[in-house]
Amino acid sequence: MTGWTLPQPMKRALQLAEASAATGEVPVGAVITRAGEIIAEAHNMPRETCDPTAHAEMLAIRRAAGALGLERLTDCELWVTLEPCAMCAGAIVHARVAKVYYGASDPKGGAVEHGARVFEQKQCLHRPEVYAGIGEARAAQILREFFKARR
Repeated sequence: MTGWTLPQPMKRALQLAEASAATGEVPVGAVITRAGEIIAEAHNMPRETCDPTAHAEMLAIRRAAGALGLERLTDCELWVTLEPCAMCAGAIVHARVAKVYYGASDPKGGAVEHGARVFEQKQCLHRPEVYAGIGEARAAQILREFFKARR
């Protein structure tokens, strides 16, 4: 698209993904916005924290809920560089996040357009609006470079 610029929340999520890679974590960054303002952000930290649930989305959701003093983020948007996994998709559902924007698809571990397709299940309690491919090229490049360096 000519003249189209990447939204600021995704630019920030990509910066967080790069920071994640620099610490040896799988490069995923996440930002939560409310009324256009960033209220929480995080990058993957499972290795650093010895916590397998410390995915960028999970940390950002926890931080946003804490910042707002709410368990439900009904008027919030999640911007993440990689398609959420089943665990993160479940957290998105329970937090009632209104919209999810993600960069790169994840055919192996994703659970939005791949795998479990959590939001499409009839048991799903909440279905956020989903927008895929936002910043996809850069998100995929960061991931490729990270894994190439480890082979």
